[in-house]
Amino acid sequence: MATADDQGKGIHIGTVNGAVAIGNNNTVTQNSGAGPVTDPAHEELLRAVRELRQDLSRAVATPQIDALGGELAETETEIATQGAAGAGRLARLRTALADAGSVIGLLASGTAVAEAVAALVGG
Repeated sequence: MATADDQGKGIHIGTVNGAVAIGNNNTVTQNSGAGPVTDPAHEELLRAVRELRQDLSRAVATPQIDALGGELAETETEIATQGAAGAGRLARLRTALADAGSVIGLLASGTAVAEAVAALVGG
């Protein structure tokens, strides 16, 4: 493809690998091999889930904390591989958060996950 620009010079674009933007105010998003595209709400949930998992690794293990840790791991995997957490996964995560409420209430990361889940499921 060749066209003339303002000064009569030709422009030629050959093979392009990767992301390219030409012109003013353009943006490019490249997702090749990076996994599925997630919406901002699920990206926020994924970030919060990862932070809470890290915080829980320092908490005293209880059955509720262990169950929450399992749900967090499954949620992280689901978002990372499929781009979103399904309604069933979000419901199970919400229940696990409620069950581990006494510990989660003390962690800012726990509050962030609860708020992200509430935003996705409503309420």
